[in-house]
Amino acid sequence: MKQFLVLAACAAALAACSPKGPAAKGAGEAKFNSDVPMTEFMGHFVDPAAFMYWKNSGTMVDEKGEHDLSPTTDEGWDVLVTGATMLVEAGNVLQLPGRTRAPEADWNKYAQMLSERALIARAAAEKHDKAAVFEQGAKVYEVCVACHEQFVIQPQLKAEGRPKADPLPPIEKK
Repeated sequence: MKQFLVLAACAAALAACSPKGPAAKGAGEAKFNSDVPMTEFMGHFVDPAAFMYWKNSGTMVDEKGEHDLSPTTDEGWDVLVTGATMLVEAGNVLQLPGRTRAPEADWNKYAQMLSERALIARAAAEKHDKAAVFEQGAKVYEVCVACHEQFVIQPQLKAEGRPKADPLPPIEKK
């Protein structure tokens, strides 16, 4: 009998803690707002994150010679870490309801690859490893190019056909 009373008391306590009524339904459930158009999400979040990483690695050659773009301060390296961290999370956000595109399996594959490769790129930046930062930045770039080919370029070509002229401006010769 004593065990029955203990069980009854526990059940009563649990019932008292349970949410009741329509206000409780849905409380605490995740709700995703994906109202920002994909082009704006890419332009205002993903692209800046990628360029935070890419602009601070490798070398640049100009009329004055070759310049190492790698950071020289802890703050500079932190810019790369921040960019890579944002790309990890961008891969997650791209898989949220309202963000995915058809075919979802391909879309999610690219989003997951972005997160995976950006996490490795982040580790390279944390180690201040110039060569690995450059190599991993290229691997992130490969994912971006492959995804854009499937989800941007090919649909645009299908809808509009091939451009009548070269879309790139001519190279100026000095």
